[in-house]
Amino acid sequence: MRIVFLRHGDPDYEHDSLTEKGFREAKLLRERIKNMGANEYYCSPLGRARITCETAMEFVDDSAVVLDWLMEFPGYILDPVTNKKRIPWDLMPSYWTCDKDLYDKDKWLNTPLMQSGTAHTVYKEVCEKLDEFIEKHGYKREGNYYKAVNPNKDTIVFFCHFGIESVLLSHILGVSPLVLWQSFVALPTSVTTIQTEEREEGIAYFRCRGFGDVSHLYKGGETPSESAAFCEMFSEKDKRH
Repeated sequence: MRIVFLRHGDPDYEHDSLTEKGFREAKLLRERIKNMGANEYYCSPLGRARITCETAMEFVDDSAVVLDWLMEFPGYILDPVTNKKRIPWDLMPSYWTCDKDLYDKDKWLNTPLMQSGTAHTVYKEVCEKLDEFIEKHGYKREGNYYKAVNPNKDTIVFFCHFGIESVLLSHILGVSPLVLWQSFVALPTSVTTIQTEEREEGIAYFRCRGFGDVSHLYKGGETPSESAAFCEMFSEKDKRH
């Protein structure tokens, strides 16, 4: 079984839509979508993901099912300085790297930072929904792997967002989402693929076949958007810090 995560195109967050560049990026996904041979398509309910999905699938004889739990991760934390709500994946390195528990796949959820808001409860809810979904597709969660109840070679496509993509991957692969949120970046319309391997009969484990691939953009002559990325050097005043 393969699960393919597609991030939305370059976002217009103010209108929950895409920029002109985002529409160009989404159109360049069309050929890639056609060649995936996917069995089912699913989409976040948010506008930027749905528009990307509709644009990319314009010539595909199928439609995507909207899943509420694919929306951008809605859990929040309270900023330890301002005590205001903030997303849990936008933290300064000098802060989060000092807490070794945030790196731990089991301990991160119980840190004071994650317990300060709704991040810990929403994470558990989303992971439960994911496991229910995967079980319906033939694989039942058993500890840190999946029992191959009905093994298959189906391909499932998720149109979603970087934050929630990292959450889902962290649960499936058994790592703290902080490592993915802070150390990886999935640029707009990037393609991430995980696939089961059943090396022991009845025991399946997902492995990542590719993360954040944007080769379709280079092929189409489109420079990838930097949305979700930050400045390479602090001296770059025109870049996101």
